Amino acid sequence: MSTATIRVERQSAALGAVITGARLAGGADDATLGLIQQAFLDYHVICITGQQDMSPADQLEFAARWGEISVHPYVPSIEGYPGIMKIYDPTPLTQKWHADTTHAERPPALTMLLARIIPEVGGDTMWSNVHAAYEGLSEGLRATLHGLRAVHQGTELAARAGLEKGQVTQTHPVVRTHPVTGRKALFVNGDYVSRIDGWTAQESAPLLDYLYAQVARAEYVYRHKWTVGDLVIWDNRSTQHAVVGDVGGAERMLHRVTIKGDRPA
Repeated sequence: MSTATIRVERQSAALGAVITGARLAGGADDATLGLIQQAFLDYHVICITGQQDMSPADQLEFAARWGEISVHPYVPSIEGYPGIMKIYDPTPLTQKWHADTTHAERPPALTMLLARIIPEVGGDTMWSNVHAAYEGLSEGLRATLHGLRAVHQGTELAARAGLEKGQVTQTHPVVRTHPVTGRKALFVNGDYVSRIDGWTAQESAPLLDYLYAQVARAEYVYRHKWTVGDLVIWDNRSTQHAVVGDVGGAERMLHRVTIKGDRPA
């Protein structure tokens, strides 16, 4: 397939682009993959439209060209396709700003979410540029954060799956450096961070709440309205995301694959 048919359209000043004219079912050639991967680095979250013909096998094959597929430690994959999770209606966890599975030693570098069933209205997903959130802080606060680490812990789903707390607990720097672009970003989120390492939860709360509020600032956010066949790929090192929980009971189902990343530094 010629890349001449492919268009990349920026969606907001902070992040986000829509890619049209690409067909990924059955495989993508190197030129198409290269164009998509460059847009991913440029815009942090990209939506490749019209991919409803991708099978689960197609999605896994495409994902494997980006790196090692990560199997979630306590949420099961769909039968026969290790590494693909079903994502359903918005939950209290998914409606909170977060990056995916940051309690892992090597949190995902990126996530791919393919829309299978989408309600007529509602269920949008928002992404925030955490490079911009970091860069918007004062020089003094940025300098303070560079010496801090945060404790990330798995959710209550981990305990229900029988995992011990130590199996789903890691400490990571509050500010991480992107391994490809070298840009710094905030790396704390409300789903997984319990406290600053060496601080009590009570001492940590004011600082963490302030940082979470920066991530949620409207000028750093792109909001995506889903259509069946949208394949959205986002950089878990550069963004956080939150679902808008306004589906009104309508069915919503997407297939998620994550690619293992490096240890944050």
